[in-house]
Amino acid sequence: MIVSLAAAVALSGGLNSSSRPDPFDASSWTDATNTSSSPDPSPALTSPSDTSPDTSFFPPQDVSPWDIALCVTGTLISCENALVIAVLFYTPTLRSPMFILIGSLAVADLLAGLGLIVNFVFTYLVDSSVEFVTLLSVGLLISAFSASVLNILAITVDRYLSLYNALTYHTERTLTFTYVMVVLIWVLCVALGLLPAFGWNCLQDEAACSVCRPVTKNNAVALAVAFLLIFALMTQLYLQICKIAFRHAQQIAVQHQFLAISTTKGVSTLSAILCAFGACWLPFAMYSIVADSSYPAVYTYVTVLPAACCSVINPVIYAFRNPDIQKSLWMACCGCVPSFSLRRRTSSEV
Repeated sequence: MIVSLAAAVALSGGLNSSSRPDPFDASSWTDATNTSSSPDPSPALTSPSDTSPDTSFFPPQDVSPWDIALCVTGTLISCENALVIAVLFYTPTLRSPMFILIGSLAVADLLAGLGLIVNFVFTYLVDSSVEFVTLLSVGLLISAFSASVLNILAITVDRYLSLYNALTYHTERTLTFTYVMVVLIWVLCVALGLLPAFGWNCLQDEAACSVCRPVTKNNAVALAVAFLLIFALMTQLYLQICKIAFRHAQQIAVQHQFLAISTTKGVSTLSAILCAFGACWLPFAMYSIVADSSYPAVYTYVTVLPAACCSVINPVIYAFRNPDIQKSLWMACCGCVPSFSLRRRTSSEV
């Protein structure tokens, strides 16, 4: 998925930095040979500073503030989603298909956060010029961000089916079907993450790189178009959800006023979810289509940082707003259920 292109952006900053001086430069050998071959006429006049061994090492690499921001974002993502995973794992009642998809999304975002942290470490603490390090970091981030977007799409489809087939949804939507769908999502995303290691990269041709090295320009455009198609599909599904919700409100005349108010609230919530997703990913998707490696790196950082922040918003939208997860969090933190009512949302409320 195009969203996984953000996975590789931090590498461009670290890998494009000024190269370190080569301690095995032939010129340094020549200087050292000439110095050792000529006798010192007055060793007694040589100052201690001249004879002290050279203890200087490679100059420290400047840390980009953008990379620091991505690392901090990755830390926040990891903490949030680790909490969601812990709640789902230790609460036996949260085993429905909806919570399985939420858990899969949390795992994807957790890996994305860890990938941002690992990428920062590889860029500044490990020799990032090694191809294996570059491909490993990029592959992890591509897989994680791809899984995050596909799980969001799966959750959208699940919400649509819960309204479109409200009477038969709970009998048709089995755990086995949900697990199979999750496995297929992860197999596809892992395959996308392995593509750079299988030769789909621009390490041997820097001119063919996109804004996210080592993804090529052609592959970046293809992934961007794929993301735009996914976003269009999500928009269509949410529009259908809104139509079904308003239809439910009109069919029940007795509760018309209540359902009209709650449906309006649900439509506003869906609009906020879709707008947040689009605001996070659309700038980077469009930029990946029009830009290439010759563009300033700051533009890439400006567009990819909001895309990474989408994984910060996901736990709030899909997990922490759920009444059952809220109840489990209160039980884990305080040992009791809050005094205010945690009312379940009906399908009409979206």
